[in-house]
Amino acid sequence: MIVLLFVIALLAFSLSTVSGGGAGLIVMPVLGMLLAPEQIPAALSLGTAVSSATRIATFFRAINWRVVCYFVPASLPGAWLGVWMLSLMQPVYLDLLLGLFLLGNLPLLLRRKKPGTATPPQTAENTVAPPAVSMRFLPVIGLLAGFISGFTGAVGLLFNAFYHRLGLRKEAIIATRAANDILLHLTKIGLYAAYGLLNQQVLLAGAVVALAGVAATLLVRFWLHLVNEEVFRSIGHAAACAAGAAMLVMAGQQVIRQDHVHTTLNATHSVVSASMGWRTHIYSVAFEPNREIELKHTHPAFNTGRVPGQRGYWYRASVLHVSMKRGIYITRGLSHTIKT
Repeated sequence: MIVLLFVIALLAFSLSTVSGGGAGLIVMPVLGMLLAPEQIPAALSLGTAVSSATRIATFFRAINWRVVCYFVPASLPGAWLGVWMLSLMQPVYLDLLLGLFLLGNLPLLLRRKKPGTATPPQTAENTVAPPAVSMRFLPVIGLLAGFISGFTGAVGLLFNAFYHRLGLRKEAIIATRAANDILLHLTKIGLYAAYGLLNQQVLLAGAVVALAGVAATLLVRFWLHLVNEEVFRSIGHAAACAAGAAMLVMAGQQVIRQDHVHTTLNATHSVVSASMGWRTHIYSVAFEPNREIELKHTHPAFNTGRVPGQRGYWYRASVLHVSMKRGIYITRGLSHTIKT
């Protein structure tokens, strides 16, 4: 698994260098096989911090320090809030939302470029184009990036569109992102240690990710100039979609496992019903033969195991009826299930 982690991290950081970010989101599913969910952000931060330092040293002259000054001060309190939230709860449902957000890059990936538009040639003097958005939004972006990064360990490609809309070219995006992230990751590492989220296994995984990140940056620097701006953005959108799909699969499996999610489908000659269980709740829909739809929610009311002569649970059910004959109405009741 350590070798697999290194190979995936090397490919992810190589792709990240030519897409402006996203390595952490791609590595997360592999780290999920090695670490507990609450330890993944700490390992990612260790590896990404070292990778960011390498990118700063490699592309130092392309850093836009004005963006850094607007971004970093707001990202640090956001990171503290995210790490504090991580110490209280698992980030699995946020991962689901982030996965859906990243899949929103699919239309951008499939969108065709309008005829007659061309990307301006990049030169040493053309690392920054006229900004399309105001700098005053950067503190808000920094706060959100810090919170999500502290809670999940990676922000990756979530805010890449804002860097593009600021008019930054590829080297400037890579360097400025690294400068924004380095202090953020170092702050998070200190917070993870303070909350007891660092151990020997996390340090080992973080070291493997860091080594892969350094190797990827040193390899890619020699051919990054061959990638034009349009391809750079397309690779970024593709990486975002791949990371989003991976996050959805990983988080979905974790939700199914920890929250006991299950589904059933029953069909007879008169009734068709489907139900989904989540934790102790059951949500179901049934199509009755008398042109009526029933939406039902059931959950345990109390355990009768300690009551003499009774076994099992009493369940409280609420049913919303939508009928062509009787209109819309609600019924409630209790049902008893024998415990075997």
